[in-house]
Amino acid sequence: MKTFEKNKSRAVVLLSGGLDSTTTLAIAQDLGYQTYALTINYGQRHHAELAAAKRIGEYFNVTEHKVLSLDLTLFGGSALTDQIPVPKESVVENSPSQIPITYVPARNTIMLSLALAYAEVVGAEHIFIGVNAVDYSGYPDCRPEFIEAFQRLAQLATKAGVSGTPLRIVAPLISKTKAEIIQTGLNLGVDYSITHSCYDPDSVGLACGECESCQIRKLGFNKAGIDDPTKYSQETGRVE
Repeated sequence: MKTFEKNKSRAVVLLSGGLDSTTTLAIAQDLGYQTYALTINYGQRHHAELAAAKRIGEYFNVTEHKVLSLDLTLFGGSALTDQIPVPKESVVENSPSQIPITYVPARNTIMLSLALAYAEVVGAEHIFIGVNAVDYSGYPDCRPEFIEAFQRLAQLATKAGVSGTPLRIVAPLISKTKAEIIQTGLNLGVDYSITHSCYDPDSVGLACGECESCQIRKLGFNKAGIDDPTKYSQETGRVE
């Protein structure tokens, strides 16, 4: 993670309600930024994460929290936005060259574009996003190359960029393992019991314990040697 001097400048933080984005918010606040949280309701089937994002914004007392609705179910094409079953196979069975059906087409491109607009309006100089290229699902928009490319776009496509004060895209978790992310968050006071990771929660919002996101979360806590505070509707032994 690049080290920034602590300051009182503004930053937009993309906040999904999950483990990674919550840790990213904690990092931004620890660096001294006034944080403007942006949550996107894109029609995700795991809408419990929207409630988690609200809890997290309140927990960290962000300067402002916007929830923007953009219905990607009109396109579908993902198990998160379409009538497609969420896979429950073991994460170790996935090939890095295969993009899983839980990938939402262009999601991070869309979200960062909206964050750019929000940042220009509130005068933020940095946009924080919790993408990760180590313990992740193989999504193409979680890679360092994507962040670098979007950084170039931000310089070309914004008033701030052409005025000589380009917005910076910050991905502090990009090279961390899930265990390292969890330990970082705990050191910064994150309460992971209020976060939500599951792609396929039950009707009351309990995590399934079997989808890829649940498995990656469990494995991260297991490797960190810390108990996962999540309540699961199903318990499996796949994290061993």
